[in-house]
Amino acid sequence: MRILVVDKLAPFVAGRLQDLGGVVTVDPTAKDAALTAKVAALDPEVVIVRSTKVTGADIGAGKALSLVIRAGAGVNTIDLGAASARGVYVANCPGKNAIAVAELAVGLLLACDRRIPDNVNRLREGKWDKKAFGSARGLNGRRIAVLGTGQIGREFIERAQALGMSVTAWSRSLTAEAAAAMGVARADTPEAAVAGAHAVSVHLALAKETRGRIGESVFAAMKSGAIFVNTARAEVVDHDALLRAIDEKKLKVGLDVFPDEPSAGQADYSHPVVSHPSVYGTHHIGASTDEAEEAVGEEVVRIVAAYKQGAPIPNCVNLATRTPATHQLVVRHADRVGVLAGVLGVLRESGVNVEDMQNIIFSGGEAACARIAVKGAVGDDALARIQSLPNIFAASVVALKE
Repeated sequence: MRILVVDKLAPFVAGRLQDLGGVVTVDPTAKDAALTAKVAALDPEVVIVRSTKVTGADIGAGKALSLVIRAGAGVNTIDLGAASARGVYVANCPGKNAIAVAELAVGLLLACDRRIPDNVNRLREGKWDKKAFGSARGLNGRRIAVLGTGQIGREFIERAQALGMSVTAWSRSLTAEAAAAMGVARADTPEAAVAGAHAVSVHLALAKETRGRIGESVFAAMKSGAIFVNTARAEVVDHDALLRAIDEKKLKVGLDVFPDEPSAGQADYSHPVVSHPSVYGTHHIGASTDEAEEAVGEEVVRIVAAYKQGAPIPNCVNLATRTPATHQLVVRHADRVGVLAGVLGVLRESGVNVEDMQNIIFSGGEAACARIAVKGAVGDDALARIQSLPNIFAASVVALKE
C-alpha cells in the first residue's frame, strides 16, 4: 500500500502508517504541478493532505489512487467531482481541531477588544502609552452573534458563555430545541443574529449556500464599533463589503483566513484587508496546536486502517446519499462460489445496471441474502432465469418509492 503524505502531520503518523503495511513517502514540496508529477511517479493508493489543493489533474495522474484524506475538516481544497467520477474515496477529519479553532477565535476576540497587538507593538517600539490603550468595552455582559453551530461553533459558544457573554446563534440547521440546549437565542437569519450584537464570530462551513453569505446585508445590520471574527473559511465573507464596513462602521476585525491564501508555509502575501489598521490577522493557524495535530493524526491512521481492511471508509464525504435505482432485487441463496456472478450475468444481459448491493450472510455460513438496487425494471423473464439458477432459494423484485 503506497501512501503519499504531502503536508506536515503529527510525527507519529508516518510510523503508524508503516505499521499498517504502508510504504510511506512524505514530500511537503509537492504542490500544484509538482503534486501531479509526484502522483504520476509514485502511483500511490492513498494521498494525505492538510492544506494542499488536490485537483482533477492530481486525481487523474494516479491509476492506483483510491483514497484522498484531508487532515482537517473542510474538503473545499479537493476536487470532489473529479474524485467521484473516478471512484476515489475522499475522507476528512471533522471535529478534531474544533477546540483549537475555538480557542483562537476567543483569542482574536480578546485581541480586538483590548487591542493587544497594538499594545505589544507600541512597547516594542519603546513607547509607554497607557493613555491610548487604557480603555476598552470589555466582554462580560456583552452579546455575541455566532454564525454556524457545528462542532467548532459549539465549542466557541461554550467559551464565549464562560466569558460572561450572551449568545445569539444562526445556522441553517439550528432548531429551537438545539438552541435551548446550548443556552443561546436562535435567530432566523444572519442579519437578525448580528443586529445589535457587540461582536460576531463566524464558524460556517463552505458550501454553495454559504459562499459570500456574510456580505453587505450582514455588515449593514451590525452595530457601529462591533467586533467581527472569522476563523472559518475566507470564501464565506465578501471582503470588499467587509472593507467598506470597517471604514463606515468602525469595525474591529480578527481574521485567521484570507482570500487566495498561499498554499506554501512561507510566501509573500498582500491584500487590502491584511494591511488595514483595524484588522488583526493570524496565518490560518486555527488548527495548529499539538492537541489538534495529534487528534487529526489519530483519525488519519484510523481512516487508512479501515481502507486497508476493506471496511467502510470513516468520514467519507463523496458517497451518493441517493442513487438512480428504481427497483430492488432480493435474492436468497446458498453461500457458494459463483452464485452472485450468475445473478449479475442475468442483469447484464437484460441491460439492468446495479446501483448498490449488499450481501448478508446468515449464521452457520450456509445461506445469504443479497439486496441489489438496480436501475431499470427486472422483467418476468429475467426474474425467472434468476430463480432457476443453481443454489437460488428465492428471488423477488419491488419498485422503489421515489
